[in-house]
Amino acid sequence: MFRTMVAGLALAALGTAAETQAVTSPVVAPEPLEVAPGVWMIPGGIPPNRQPDGNSVIFNAPTGLVVVDTGRHAWHREAILSLARAQEKGIVAIVNTHWHLDHVSGNPDLRAAHPGVRVHASDAIDGALAGFLPASAKDSAGYLDDPEVPEETREDIRGDLKTIQNGPALRPDVVIAASSTITLGDLALQLHFAPNAVTAGDVWLYEETSRVAALGDLVTLPAPFLDTACPQGWKAALVQVAATPFTVAIPGHGAPMNRAQFLLYQSAFEAFIDCSSSTRPEEECASRWTDSIRPLLSDDPLEQRRARGMAAYYVGLLRANDGRSKYCALEPT
Repeated sequence: MFRTMVAGLALAALGTAAETQAVTSPVVAPEPLEVAPGVWMIPGGIPPNRQPDGNSVIFNAPTGLVVVDTGRHAWHREAILSLARAQEKGIVAIVNTHWHLDHVSGNPDLRAAHPGVRVHASDAIDGALAGFLPASAKDSAGYLDDPEVPEETREDIRGDLKTIQNGPALRPDVVIAASSTITLGDLALQLHFAPNAVTAGDVWLYEETSRVAALGDLVTLPAPFLDTACPQGWKAALVQVAATPFTVAIPGHGAPMNRAQFLLYQSAFEAFIDCSSSTRPEEECASRWTDSIRPLLSDDPLEQRRARGMAAYYVGLLRANDGRSKYCALEPT
């Protein structure tokens, strides 16, 4: 049985061993979803026996495309490149919301296909390259020779190991260290810097004309991914998102949300963190989470089991580290 550790290299079975499939169909490139005029989401996902891809968001700027997050797998970045070809536009900029591999691994291939593209992100990946990522690589390498691990999973581990070995290529060209409005491809974008939230430095953005907010892993389904998180900073970032007049919010994982759905998630997240900080049983906190966000989940029983299992896992993770990830540099509160 694999435990849920989604953020970096860790295995993403996200369920029980019984859910692991011995044979899977080839994965096809996801289809872009137009969430507003000139704004598309490339859906991420978790195919059987695979690591996840995060959602990507593409803005059609006057002089090119601005890509927010680039996924992990070849089929995900092919969907981004295919959209660029269909629009007959170049990719002029990449914004990474955070350094988790399911959001940045496509950067080198997109750079190669569109020379001159510049990556905008926080410098939190520097700490990850010194700590979390090499530790994850060491832990995950042992699975490569385990015959009980599906070949698809081992293929993903090999891919992540290669990405980590080429880690300096993931560093940004332009470091985001404060919130500001910048122009990329002649499109004004509000870039918001969120320190000590999902990672040591997250970036989320808002585009005023479309009223689309791209949130990265500040919002994820079926559960918050807390492997590298500072929950109090995460709460503060969600308050800032709520103060923005968006009509569509794109999470790091999951379907686009309207304002009411985002506010439901925010409330559920705060309650989950509070429960994790209490003496309530782990399974009670997990059940409360799953019940509270059920309107945001699909009817797939697997997704609902994942929600409960992941939530229970993260309660244990937080309680083992004074209410935060051990990779959160802040002192306990």
